[in-house]
Amino acid sequence: MTVAQASPLDTLKRIFGYPAFRPLQAEIISGLIAGQDAFVLMPTGGGKSLCYQIPALHRPGVGIVVSPLISLMKDQVDALLENGVSAACYNSSLGQAESRRVLAKLHSGELDLLYIAPERLLSEGFLERLKEIEIALFAIDEAHCISQWGHDFRPEYSQLGQLRESFPDVPLIALTATAEAHTRQDILRLLQLPPERSFVSGFDRPNIRYTVLEKSKPAEQLVAFLKEHVEEAGIVYCLSRKQVEKVSQMLVDRGYAAAAYHAGLSAGERKRVQNEFLQDNLQLIVATVAFGMGIDKSNVRFIVHYDLPKNIEGYYQETGRAGRDGMPAEALLLFGFGDVAIARGLIENSENPERRRIESHKLNSMIGFAEALSCRRRILVGYFGESPAQDCGNCDICLNPPEMRDVTVDAQKALSCVYWLKQRFGMAYVIDVLRGTGPNHERILQRGHDKISTYGIGAEQSADYWRNLLRHLVHRGFLSQDVGDYSVLKLLQPAKALMRGEETLIMALPRVRAPKAPKEKKGKRKASEFDYNPSLFERLRKLRKELADQAGIPPYMIFSDATLAEMADAQPQSREALLKISGIGAHKLEKYGEAFLALLQ
Repeated sequence: MTVAQASPLDTLKRIFGYPAFRPLQAEIISGLIAGQDAFVLMPTGGGKSLCYQIPALHRPGVGIVVSPLISLMKDQVDALLENGVSAACYNSSLGQAESRRVLAKLHSGELDLLYIAPERLLSEGFLERLKEIEIALFAIDEAHCISQWGHDFRPEYSQLGQLRESFPDVPLIALTATAEAHTRQDILRLLQLPPERSFVSGFDRPNIRYTVLEKSKPAEQLVAFLKEHVEEAGIVYCLSRKQVEKVSQMLVDRGYAAAAYHAGLSAGERKRVQNEFLQDNLQLIVATVAFGMGIDKSNVRFIVHYDLPKNIEGYYQETGRAGRDGMPAEALLLFGFGDVAIARGLIENSENPERRRIESHKLNSMIGFAEALSCRRRILVGYFGESPAQDCGNCDICLNPPEMRDVTVDAQKALSCVYWLKQRFGMAYVIDVLRGTGPNHERILQRGHDKISTYGIGAEQSADYWRNLLRHLVHRGFLSQDVGDYSVLKLLQPAKALMRGEETLIMALPRVRAPKAPKEKKGKRKASEFDYNPSLFERLRKLRKELADQAGIPPYMIFSDATLAEMADAQPQSREALLKISGIGAHKLEKYGEAFLALLQ
């Protein structure tokens, strides 16, 4: 497809059907078209793919996209083909004849984008083949896989730095939705990307409501939650295959259209389950984390974590699979201390002490999120280095606030203790000094820390209380916990004002039980900014499903729920009016416009 004469904005409107770029997209795209590299950190559903898809259409040659999963490649390619873009994937799922067809298209210059796994890309034969072809750009998707700090480290990704040596003049873009500071530094270093070409758009997904419930009869808690999400698509994540089988069978026995998905199933069964879910024939997938990475199904309305995830990166990425279309979505986490013991046991099985240390810190951060008594979104995005100006108003803590207490004096004790310990110890040690007792007491006496002024001044409070307070101080930006330095607590600049009494600190008291949901039934939620007729929306959804079944593609690839909601709100009566709806480009207008107009008219 030649778009050389068009502007990137024209391409966005005509091919992808969106009226305007999101923040940072225009700058990233124009830079890449000009031959500059980029590192892009955007939340799931934030528009990362367009950052390399549009430049690949504007630059001569083919865009090579490195992707870790076959399902991710297929989703992206199918969506591009629906928009009239020439794309293909080259991976182990293809037969010999299909592989030859793809390579023939590659050599004849017929492809705009080629999606490929890192192992196949880096094979000697394929790299030599690419030297005979004009390459528009390299895009490294799910770039956090390159880093040992990343939650989904893949050794084959670490070899991608070779691309720099082999193709020094081809621009390279690395993209991810989840990377804290150490992971970001690794990506920049290993791919030799200039730090000044880093683009971080923020981690907040305001349309997702975060809720954590204390685990108590989890099967009943799950069913109660599902009763509020009838006929909506969702994913239930469990930590083990055995738990997946148990929970999915329980749901099937209760009449839900549900199925299990985990790595122990045959490839054919996994493919069948995934396709049924994408086609909206299955509403519920119960899965290990083997399911979902890169699946672009935009109408997933909820994510449930039946067990505690091992780290915040994984939790953030998995919950981000809900509400990709910007419509309201929910993330429910069932939290029990039995899960913590299991997760710790898995970490201790690792023979690599450095991995154990990193994973233990990550698990502790996840526990801190689950135990939190302040705005969950603050904690979630704070983990990635953001500090929101205010609470989110869309999590269980904000919507059902716990009882609050002035903890200024205790916070001063804790901060003073960190100061007198010369900012060289972790949370457990600081707590034991404050309480004058605990597992570290012998070490405290040996080091003479029983002589400092803060020794034992918090004896009247429990270790759990001090743990909550110290985590609160971390979340609020008074302390930092440096995973790169054995999780020691260090004072941050704002701590001075609090220690001097120039500022006060309020903290929520711990809840023994989760608050009960209100008994009155929720009214129909307004979808994003659209206020539409629900029955018309359902008729549009039904038409979308019929057309998708005829075409053999997932319904969301025709139009997202957000596009249908805008359609049901605006009720366009002409092709020109339909083209103004976000998500409808020229190619889709030709394919589906008449059918939707007939219903709307």
